[in-house]
Amino acid sequence: MLEIPSLWEVNRFFLTMEDIQHIKQRFGIIGNDEKLNRAIQKAVRVAPTDISVLVTGESGVGKESIPKIIHALSHRKHKKYIAVNCGAIPEGTIDSELFGHEKGAFTGATQTRSGYFEVADGGTIFLDEVGELPLTTQVRLLRVLENGEYMKVGSSKVQKTDVRIVAATNLNMPEAIQKNKFREDLFYRLSTIEIELPPLRERKGDIHLLFRKFASDFAQKYKMPTVRLTDDAVLLLQNYSFKGNIRQLRNITEQLSVIEQKRSIDALMLKEYLPDYKTNLPSIIGQDKAQMDFANEREIFYKIMLDMRSDINDLKKITIDLMQNNGKVQENNEHLIRRIYDDIEQPQTPKENKVEIIPADKIEQFQSNYEDTEIIEPSLSLQEKEEEMIKASLERNNNKRKLAAKELGISERTLYRKIKQYGL
Repeated sequence: MLEIPSLWEVNRFFLTMEDIQHIKQRFGIIGNDEKLNRAIQKAVRVAPTDISVLVTGESGVGKESIPKIIHALSHRKHKKYIAVNCGAIPEGTIDSELFGHEKGAFTGATQTRSGYFEVADGGTIFLDEVGELPLTTQVRLLRVLENGEYMKVGSSKVQKTDVRIVAATNLNMPEAIQKNKFREDLFYRLSTIEIELPPLRERKGDIHLLFRKFASDFAQKYKMPTVRLTDDAVLLLQNYSFKGNIRQLRNITEQLSVIEQKRSIDALMLKEYLPDYKTNLPSIIGQDKAQMDFANEREIFYKIMLDMRSDINDLKKITIDLMQNNGKVQENNEHLIRRIYDDIEQPQTPKENKVEIIPADKIEQFQSNYEDTEIIEPSLSLQEKEEEMIKASLERNNNKRKLAAKELGISERTLYRKIKQYGL
């Protein structure tokens, strides 16, 4: 068993590869990537101190392992370790969860409750998805970091706590600060030491190792032979850009283990389990979809569809009028007609009582084009579309809100609110 190093030892010497391998085995970490090893080394070196640590990296890279290492190798290891998913707690109750509340502080507060900072006194708190914290809660957290003081909701009594805070986020924090979604002073307090975990697509050499570990675990769990990849399947897997990182690779391995009867998986079979993100609806958000507002992008998309429908209906009316009146209504609809025929010259200044007759061959061309046009009639409202998309995403992800939120490109707290709103 690996002994806990003293502060002098970790600051005097770098860990050997053997030490790092011991830590990986103890905490179930798979991989030999240089960036991964560097992150583990930094975690061990900072563990004996009480310095705040911010773990950064994309969703699904395994950020939760770093605070466990820090806590287990610190002098707080015999005290409580509490992991809090800040994105999964509704905004109205986050303060109560973290700092506790007094009886009668709000509707439903039938008794006094201790928060995580009180329960974990002397230990470590891991704040996952810290970038999702409301600004009011960020102010309270800043005070805890500065002097260890906090107040329960509904109380005026100042309490003290001695906790080590390790936070994690997948957000671009400088961008969040610029948009006034995260306090700059809190960011610098949290990121005294910053540990970055690389995405899986940058750890190509570790992808097959992880697959083999997951395949072995699922073989034992479901009591069936272990699935194995052919050489072409390994190459395909290593060159796939895992948006969901290790979590996505684990899900793909589980699907292969359960569904496929053949235990040898070639590239052709594997392709069926690798989603093509270019054809998914969330791709309209762009490459950094987790950092953008999915709701706004979706509304823009539907607005474009509705505008197109309106334009097509207008064109239909013009066609009928042209056929009935042989071009006499052209003056009233000139701006739309010019959008169809780019060979009609746009006048610089409006001319009174000028009527231009469309040639007969142009009318026939327009009629021919219109007959092949399909009118799209949106059958659902935006809210219904949103509800339908959320429901489908939850089904695809086995009702796992965190995975569904990632797929939709919204925070887990926003998804929780939508689920409650639509009664899903």
